[in-house]
Amino acid sequence: MYNAPAMSERARVCVIHVGGTIGMVQGEHGFTPQPGFLEAYMRSMPELARPEVPRHELVVLEPLLDSADMNPDDWRRIAAVIAERYDDFDGFVVIHGTDTMAYTASALSFLLPGLGKPVILTGSQLSLADIRSDGREHLITAILLAGTAPIPEVCIYFAARLIRGNRAQKIHNQEFFAFNSGNLGPLARIGASIRITEHRVRPRPEGPLRPLAQVRRPQIAAIRIFPGIDGGMLRRFLARPIDGLILETYGNGNVPSRDASLLEALAEAAQPPNEVVVVNCSQCHGGRVDQGRYGTSAALTRAGVISGFDMTPEAALTKLYCLAGAGYAPAEIRAKMQQDLAGELTVDPLTRP
Repeated sequence: MYNAPAMSERARVCVIHVGGTIGMVQGEHGFTPQPGFLEAYMRSMPELARPEVPRHELVVLEPLLDSADMNPDDWRRIAAVIAERYDDFDGFVVIHGTDTMAYTASALSFLLPGLGKPVILTGSQLSLADIRSDGREHLITAILLAGTAPIPEVCIYFAARLIRGNRAQKIHNQEFFAFNSGNLGPLARIGASIRITEHRVRPRPEGPLRPLAQVRRPQIAAIRIFPGIDGGMLRRFLARPIDGLILETYGNGNVPSRDASLLEALAEAAQPPNEVVVVNCSQCHGGRVDQGRYGTSAALTRAGVISGFDMTPEAALTKLYCLAGAGYAPAEIRAKMQQDLAGELTVDPLTRP
């Protein structure tokens, strides 16, 4: 069980509001972000003024967005705010919509190497304008965790669980238990007490925060394998100027093998002059790619496709985007995609976290 340390001086938390349901209100065209609503609501919460709650400063990134409108430029915008204020705060909370929260959390884990402080994304299934909103508790607990918990990672706090951000996926759009991690248990469970699973928390890195630079805007895509897909469809998808592709495959990492054109399209894309980096991720919420266990996946290796091990498709896509955007050559990207950079994968299945 974790007890927040007594604070001789209250910790400081930067709350970054980028949008999402938590700060939306019902209007003529449905729920939309409402500027000023979250700020006014937080000012009305007596809990946030209590001495055991870290001091907090709200930063609003305009325009506020439904998370369906988030794109890679927004990931970098959030990362830049954290980097600019890194030395002034003990932790960060990012208020975000749920639809793409797992993508943003994954991206931030790769954009902020050397991170030594908590960065916690949270939001809600119901707006704070709703009497039954889950957002109130999420907001309070996220601020407490960001200011006091020894978890130097990008995380998602939702429904009494703190999950590593680049291991999380949205699993439900109605239940309050909206996020889960198929391959890594929670970093903390929050009930009457806060219980941190210490062996799962990554150690605090040595050295300063080293934000990952962007030198180009890469073209990264994902395609889900489905019955009936053929090489012609895939070849059109792999046409230049695409830099990388996440291939969401069946089960242990399998694709159809009866149609030779599918594998031919992948092999052509991986070879010069295209050198598209293709990463194999399973469609399953849990488990891992075991490329080579079956003949249908061994053929992918021969075609130049690399294994994504137990990465989520969200983590693999954002990792590939960040590495390609940083200017790494295709061979370097392939190598780094198969390395654990931020707790996003387990290379050796015998050392399960």
